Amino acid sequence: MDEFLIRAFLAGLGVALVAGPLGCVVVWRRMAYFGDALAHGGVAGLALGVLIGLGPQPGVLIAGLLFALLLAFFERQSRLAGDTALGILSHSALAIGLIAAALVPALRNDLMGYLFGDLLAVSRIDLGWVWGGGAIVLAGLALLWRPLVAIAIDADLARVEGVAVDRVRLAFLVLVALAVAAAMKVVGVLLVGALLIIPAAAARNLARSPEGMAGWAALLGALAIGLGLAASLLYDLPTGPAVVAVAGILFLATLAVRRRP
Repeated sequence: MDEFLIRAFLAGLGVALVAGPLGCVVVWRRMAYFGDALAHGGVAGLALGVLIGLGPQPGVLIAGLLFALLLAFFERQSRLAGDTALGILSHSALAIGLIAAALVPALRNDLMGYLFGDLLAVSRIDLGWVWGGGAIVLAGLALLWRPLVAIAIDADLARVEGVAVDRVRLAFLVLVALAVAAAMKVVGVLLVGALLIIPAAAARNLARSPEGMAGWAALLGALAIGLGLAASLLYDLPTGPAVVAVAGILFLATLAVRRRP
């Protein structure tokens, strides 16, 4: 039992440390819907990974990378507005994924766990995915941090200053795709967008600098993971939704702190 709880908490902590800083950039760039859209694409990736024998996480990663490339293409080539293209890709991928999942017996049996997370069933392999993928994401984010902050402030000014805006944006989308694949076991592909957005939005009420916001977001995400895991164990709640619900409560608490004179 002790090892089982330690694995669950370590997996959640790894996701929180990655999702917090990533979520800050998502909030700055007003890409809140992108996390959900990428998660919807991950549903198709689940079926893909099982069908070709790679497993769920590699399938979600492949689908996320393809989704990021398609989104970048639509943003540059299509006359559609960005949110319109995102909506088309998102809902189409979700529909295809759910149809495919219904036709794959091996996936249908565990579909709820993949969609909404199963933190209490984290294995050592899952833990390796979370921390290995998380280390890659954080390393990439550290390299891109200053360009991402510059783009979030003013993309045109960043381009004038020599920032390769399109390449940096695409690299960031790839990092988010990897984070979604790593976080799938913890909160599920349908809730991972919430773990990106809510702690970062809460951190915005507390921080005074970009780096401070990233630190607060990671801390609040870790707190949501710990309290959500405890609530799941004590009250027999689904773990992924419990974590997201706690994150929402923490956001409300930060609003109260910000409004205090």
